Amino acid sequence: MNYTANDVKTLRDSTGAGLLDCKKALNDTNGDMAAAEKLLKEKGLAAMAKRTDRAAGEGRIVVKQDGNRIAMVEVLCETDFVSNNADFIAVAEKAAEITLEKKASGVLDEHKALIETILVKFRENMSVRRAVYVEVPAGSVASTYVHHDHKIGSLVVVKGSDADSVKEFAHVCCLHLASNKPEYITKDQVPQTYIDEQTEIFKAQMAEDEAMAKKPENVKEGILKGKVSKLVSSICFMDQAYLDNEKITVTQALAEAGKACGATLSFDNVTLYVLGK
Repeated sequence: MNYTANDVKTLRDSTGAGLLDCKKALNDTNGDMAAAEKLLKEKGLAAMAKRTDRAAGEGRIVVKQDGNRIAMVEVLCETDFVSNNADFIAVAEKAAEITLEKKASGVLDEHKALIETILVKFRENMSVRRAVYVEVPAGSVASTYVHHDHKIGSLVVVKGSDADSVKEFAHVCCLHLASNKPEYITKDQVPQTYIDEQTEIFKAQMAEDEAMAKKPENVKEGILKGKVSKLVSSICFMDQAYLDNEKITVTQALAEAGKACGATLSFDNVTLYVLGK
Protein backbone atom coordinates (compact mmCIF):
# COMPACT_ATOMS: atom_id res chain seq x y z
CA MET A 1 0.00 0.00 0.00
CA ASN A 2 1.61 3.21 -1.24
CA TYR A 3 -0.57 5.64 0.70
CA THR A 4 -1.46 6.50 4.29
CA ALA A 5 -4.70 7.00 6.18
CA ASN A 6 -4.02 10.73 6.02
CA ASP A 7 -3.82 10.48 2.21
CA VAL A 8 -7.27 8.90 2.19
CA LYS A 9 -8.62 11.70 4.39
CA THR A 10 -7.01 14.37 2.20
CA LEU A 11 -8.46 12.80 -0.95
CA ARG A 12 -11.87 12.52 0.64
CA ASP A 13 -11.79 16.16 1.75
CA SER A 14 -10.78 17.38 -1.71
CA THR A 15 -13.30 15.32 -3.68
CA GLY A 16 -16.17 14.62 -1.30
CA ALA A 17 -16.07 10.97 -2.41
CA GLY A 18 -16.76 8.08 -0.06
CA LEU A 19 -14.07 6.45 2.07
CA LEU A 20 -14.05 3.16 0.17
CA ASP A 21 -14.04 4.99 -3.18
CA CYS A 22 -10.99 6.99 -2.08
CA LYS A 23 -9.14 3.86 -0.98
CA LYS A 24 -9.90 2.08 -4.24
CA ALA A 25 -8.81 5.09 -6.29
CA LEU A 26 -5.49 5.24 -4.42
CA ASN A 27 -5.02 1.50 -4.89
CA ASP A 28 -5.75 1.78 -8.61
CA THR A 29 -3.29 4.67 -9.04
CA ASN A 30 -0.56 3.25 -6.82
CA GLY A 31 -0.96 6.05 -4.29
CA ASP A 32 -0.71 8.92 -6.79
CA MET A 33 -2.94 11.60 -5.22
CA ALA A 34 -3.41 13.68 -8.37
CA ALA A 35 -4.20 10.62 -10.47
CA ALA A 36 -6.58 9.29 -7.80
CA GLU A 37 -8.45 12.60 -7.67
CA LYS A 38 -8.73 12.64 -11.46
CA LEU A 39 -9.99 9.06 -11.44
CA LEU A 40 -12.65 9.86 -8.86
CA LYS A 41 -13.81 12.86 -10.82
CA GLU A 42 -14.00 10.80 -14.00
CA LYS A 43 -16.04 8.14 -12.22
CA GLY A 44 -18.21 10.77 -10.60
CA LEU A 45 -18.90 12.46 -13.91
CA ALA A 46 -19.69 9.14 -15.52
CA ALA A 47 -22.20 8.47 -12.77
CA MET A 48 -23.69 11.91 -13.28
CA ALA A 49 -24.39 11.10 -16.94
CA LYS A 50 -26.92 8.57 -15.67
CA ARG A 51 -28.55 11.21 -13.48
CA THR A 52 -29.15 13.93 -16.07
CA ASP A 53 -32.73 12.81 -16.55
CA ARG A 54 -33.50 13.43 -12.88
CA ALA A 55 -35.41 16.59 -12.07
CA ALA A 56 -33.28 19.50 -10.83
CA GLY A 57 -35.95 21.66 -9.25
CA GLU A 58 -33.90 23.25 -6.48
CA GLY A 59 -30.97 25.64 -6.63
CA ARG A 60 -30.06 29.26 -6.28
CA ILE A 61 -30.30 32.56 -8.13
CA VAL A 62 -27.38 34.92 -7.58
CA VAL A 63 -26.76 38.54 -8.61
CA LYS A 64 -23.36 40.22 -8.72
CA GLN A 65 -22.73 43.89 -9.48
CA ASP A 66 -19.56 45.86 -10.09
CA GLY A 67 -20.25 49.50 -10.86
CA ASN A 68 -22.38 49.65 -13.98
CA ARG A 69 -21.90 45.94 -14.71
CA ILE A 70 -24.43 43.36 -13.48
CA ALA A 71 -24.64 39.58 -13.75
CA MET A 72 -27.44 37.23 -12.72
CA VAL A 73 -27.27 33.43 -12.84
CA GLU A 74 -29.51 30.49 -12.05
CA VAL A 75 -27.79 27.35 -10.78
CA LEU A 76 -29.85 24.17 -10.37
CA CYS A 77 -29.57 21.04 -8.25
CA GLU A 78 -31.97 18.31 -7.12
CA THR A 79 -32.48 18.91 -3.39
CA ASP A 80 -32.77 21.83 -0.99
CA PHE A 81 -30.19 20.08 1.18
CA VAL A 82 -27.60 20.71 -1.54
CA SER A 83 -28.91 24.17 -2.48
CA ASN A 84 -28.29 25.30 1.11
CA ASN A 85 -24.85 23.69 1.34
CA ALA A 86 -21.96 26.14 1.69
CA ASP A 87 -19.97 24.55 -1.15
CA PHE A 88 -22.92 24.74 -3.55
CA ILE A 89 -23.58 28.35 -2.55
CA ALA A 90 -19.91 29.18 -3.18
CA VAL A 91 -20.14 27.64 -6.65
CA ALA A 92 -23.30 29.61 -7.45
CA GLU A 93 -21.58 32.81 -6.33
CA LYS A 94 -18.55 31.95 -8.46
CA ALA A 95 -20.78 31.29 -11.47
CA ALA A 96 -22.10 34.85 -11.18
CA GLU A 97 -18.54 36.17 -10.85
CA ILE A 98 -17.53 34.31 -14.03
CA THR A 99 -20.44 35.89 -15.90
CA LEU A 100 -19.35 39.30 -14.66
CA GLU A 101 -15.68 38.71 -15.53
CA LYS A 102 -16.41 37.33 -19.01
CA LYS A 103 -19.02 40.02 -19.76
CA ALA A 104 -21.15 37.43 -21.52
CA SER A 105 -24.72 36.23 -21.24
CA GLY A 106 -25.54 32.54 -21.57
CA VAL A 107 -23.98 29.38 -20.17
CA LEU A 108 -20.21 29.31 -20.74
CA ASP A 109 -17.71 26.46 -20.79
CA GLU A 110 -16.28 27.97 -17.61
CA HIS A 111 -19.67 27.48 -15.92
CA LYS A 112 -19.75 23.82 -16.93
CA ALA A 113 -16.20 23.28 -15.68
CA LEU A 114 -17.12 24.93 -12.39
CA ILE A 115 -20.07 22.59 -11.87
CA GLU A 116 -17.86 19.58 -12.53
CA THR A 117 -15.76 20.46 -9.48
CA ILE A 118 -18.61 19.54 -7.11
CA LEU A 119 -20.38 16.75 -9.00
CA VAL A 120 -18.40 14.01 -7.24
CA LYS A 121 -19.19 15.41 -3.81
CA PHE A 122 -22.94 15.82 -4.22
CA ARG A 123 -23.79 13.23 -6.89
CA GLU A 124 -26.80 15.21 -8.04
CA ASN A 125 -27.92 16.52 -11.39
CA MET A 126 -26.58 20.10 -11.36
CA SER A 127 -26.13 22.82 -13.93
CA VAL A 128 -25.87 26.53 -14.59
CA ARG A 129 -29.22 26.84 -16.34
CA ARG A 130 -28.93 30.44 -17.55
CA ALA A 131 -26.98 33.62 -17.06
CA VAL A 132 -27.40 37.23 -18.11
CA TYR A 133 -24.90 40.08 -18.22
CA VAL A 134 -25.78 43.77 -18.66
CA GLU A 135 -23.94 47.05 -18.70
CA VAL A 136 -25.96 50.01 -17.51
CA PRO A 137 -25.71 52.90 -20.01
CA ALA A 138 -24.77 56.39 -18.87
CA GLY A 139 -27.76 58.39 -17.73
CA SER A 140 -29.64 55.24 -16.79
CA VAL A 141 -30.44 53.37 -13.59
CA ALA A 142 -30.54 49.71 -12.63
CA SER A 143 -32.12 47.77 -9.83
CA THR A 144 -31.93 44.12 -8.83
CA TYR A 145 -33.85 41.94 -6.41
CA VAL A 146 -33.32 38.41 -5.10
CA HIS A 147 -35.99 36.91 -2.88
CA HIS A 148 -34.89 35.69 0.56
CA ASP A 149 -35.11 32.04 -0.53
CA HIS A 150 -32.99 32.77 -3.62
CA LYS A 151 -35.61 31.21 -5.90
CA ILE A 152 -36.67 34.43 -7.62
CA GLY A 153 -34.41 37.12 -9.08
CA SER A 154 -35.19 40.21 -11.13
CA LEU A 155 -33.18 42.84 -12.96
CA VAL A 156 -34.45 46.11 -14.43
CA VAL A 157 -32.56 48.82 -16.30
CA VAL A 158 -34.38 52.09 -17.05
CA LYS A 159 -32.85 54.40 -19.63
CA GLY A 160 -33.36 58.15 -19.92
CA SER A 161 -32.55 59.52 -16.46
CA ASP A 162 -30.59 58.65 -13.35
CA ALA A 163 -32.80 60.66 -11.00
CA ASP A 164 -33.54 59.21 -7.57
CA SER A 165 -37.22 58.94 -8.45
CA VAL A 166 -36.32 56.74 -11.44
CA LYS A 167 -34.16 54.56 -9.21
CA GLU A 168 -37.18 54.05 -6.96
CA PHE A 169 -39.34 53.24 -9.99
CA ALA A 170 -36.84 50.65 -11.18
CA HIS A 171 -36.79 49.12 -7.69
CA VAL A 172 -40.59 48.83 -7.62
CA CYS A 173 -40.48 47.22 -11.06
CA CYS A 174 -38.11 44.57 -9.72
CA LEU A 175 -40.52 43.86 -6.87
CA HIS A 176 -43.39 43.83 -9.37
CA LEU A 177 -41.66 41.18 -11.47
CA ALA A 178 -41.00 39.00 -8.44
CA SER A 179 -44.57 39.38 -7.19
CA ASN A 180 -46.53 39.07 -10.45
CA LYS A 181 -44.17 36.76 -12.37
CA PRO A 182 -45.16 37.83 -15.90
CA GLU A 183 -44.45 35.24 -18.58
CA TYR A 184 -43.64 37.86 -21.23
CA ILE A 185 -42.50 41.47 -21.34
CA THR A 186 -44.68 42.71 -24.21
CA LYS A 187 -47.75 41.38 -26.02
CA ASP A 188 -45.89 40.77 -29.26
CA GLN A 189 -43.85 38.07 -27.49
CA VAL A 190 -46.93 35.94 -26.77
CA PRO A 191 -47.06 32.98 -29.19
CA GLN A 192 -50.04 33.02 -31.55
CA THR A 193 -50.57 29.33 -30.81
CA TYR A 194 -51.20 30.21 -27.15
CA ILE A 195 -53.69 32.95 -28.12
CA ASP A 196 -55.51 30.59 -30.50
CA GLU A 197 -55.69 27.89 -27.84
CA GLN A 198 -57.10 30.23 -25.20
CA THR A 199 -59.58 31.66 -27.72
CA GLU A 200 -60.99 28.18 -28.34
CA ILE A 201 -61.26 27.57 -24.60
CA PHE A 202 -63.20 30.81 -24.09
CA LYS A 203 -65.46 29.97 -27.04
CA ALA A 204 -66.30 26.60 -25.52
CA GLN A 205 -67.03 28.18 -22.13
CA MET A 206 -69.28 30.81 -23.71
CA ALA A 207 -71.15 28.18 -25.72
CA GLU A 208 -72.14 26.43 -22.49
CA ASP A 209 -73.49 29.65 -20.98
CA GLU A 210 -77.24 29.88 -21.74
CA ALA A 211 -77.40 33.63 -21.19
CA MET A 212 -74.41 34.14 -23.45
CA ALA A 213 -75.94 32.01 -26.20
CA LYS A 214 -78.86 34.46 -26.49
CA LYS A 215 -76.61 37.44 -27.22
CA PRO A 216 -76.07 38.69 -30.80
CA GLU A 217 -73.00 37.33 -32.59
CA ASN A 218 -71.29 40.71 -32.75
CA VAL A 219 -71.71 41.11 -28.98
CA LYS A 220 -70.33 37.64 -28.33
CA GLU A 221 -67.39 38.40 -30.61
CA GLY A 222 -66.63 41.55 -28.65
CA ILE A 223 -66.83 39.72 -25.34
CA LEU A 224 -64.52 37.01 -26.68
CA LYS A 225 -61.93 39.54 -27.81
CA GLY A 226 -62.14 41.26 -24.43
CA LYS A 227 -61.51 38.01 -22.57
CA VAL A 228 -58.49 37.17 -24.71
CA SER A 229 -57.09 40.70 -24.40
CA LYS A 230 -57.48 40.67 -20.62
CA LEU A 231 -55.74 37.31 -20.37
CA VAL A 232 -52.82 38.39 -22.55
CA SER A 233 -52.43 41.62 -20.59
CA SER A 234 -52.31 39.67 -17.32
CA ILE A 235 -49.21 37.72 -18.41
CA CYS A 236 -47.29 40.61 -20.01
CA PHE A 237 -45.17 42.88 -17.81
CA MET A 238 -45.87 46.10 -19.69
CA ASP A 239 -49.63 45.61 -19.51
CA GLN A 240 -49.98 44.33 -15.96
CA ALA A 241 -51.44 46.51 -13.22
CA TYR A 242 -48.47 48.33 -11.66
CA LEU A 243 -47.51 47.07 -8.21
CA ASP A 244 -47.54 50.52 -6.55
CA ASN A 245 -50.76 51.69 -8.21
CA GLU A 246 -53.01 49.01 -9.63
CA LYS A 247 -55.20 51.61 -11.36
CA ILE A 248 -52.51 52.03 -14.04
CA THR A 249 -50.37 49.66 -16.09
CA VAL A 250 -46.59 49.39 -15.98
CA THR A 251 -46.49 51.22 -19.32
CA GLN A 252 -48.48 54.11 -17.84
CA ALA A 253 -46.32 54.09 -14.70
CA LEU A 254 -43.22 54.38 -16.89
CA ALA A 255 -44.70 57.43 -18.62
CA GLU A 256 -45.63 59.01 -15.30
CA ALA A 257 -42.15 58.39 -13.90
CA GLY A 258 -40.67 60.11 -16.94
CA LYS A 259 -43.03 63.06 -16.65
CA ALA A 260 -42.13 63.48 -12.98
CA CYS A 261 -38.42 63.87 -13.77
CA GLY A 262 -38.82 65.65 -17.11
CA ALA A 263 -37.41 62.84 -19.25
CA THR A 264 -38.53 60.23 -21.73
CA LEU A 265 -37.91 56.85 -20.11
CA SER A 266 -37.68 53.37 -21.57
CA PHE A 267 -36.76 49.91 -20.34
CA ASP A 268 -33.28 48.93 -21.49
CA ASN A 269 -33.44 45.52 -19.82
CA VAL A 270 -36.12 43.55 -17.98
CA THR A 271 -35.14 40.08 -16.76
CA LEU A 272 -36.97 37.73 -14.40
CA TYR A 273 -35.61 34.40 -13.20
CA VAL A 274 -37.96 32.02 -11.40
CA LEU A 275 -36.12 28.90 -10.33
CA GLY A 276 -36.80 26.05 -12.71
CA LYS A 277 -39.38 28.02 -14.74
